[in-house]
Amino acid sequence: MVKIRLRRTGLKNQPSYRIVVAEKEAPRDGRFLEIIGNYNPRTEPFTFDVKEDRVYHWLRQGAQPSESVAQLFRTVGLTERYERVKAGEAEETVLEEARKFYENRKSKQ
Repeated sequence: MVKIRLRRTGLKNQPSYRIVVAEKEAPRDGRFLEIIGNYNPRTEPFTFDVKEDRVYHWLRQGAQPSESVAQLFRTVGLTERYERVKAGEAEETVLEEARKFYENRKSKQ
């Protein structure tokens, strides 16, 4: 089974994470299939960059997000946007909306 999960990077007591697609059995910081984003909880607000088109691709292939990644996806609205794509809305319009959301989020920092 394929999971979308966090892979820890950064120095001691200064964690940041990569969002990766990996086999369920692979170790946390071990082998992975693809890096699809990054997450830094130490900034205010937290930094979250992800390639939504690749997330949609892996979710369609049956990948399951871990609990922490699913919570992050809900926080930035990615889960709702994916549900709209599944319901039949054009992926390009949803991705454009996501791009604007992330740009607006960066400008507030």
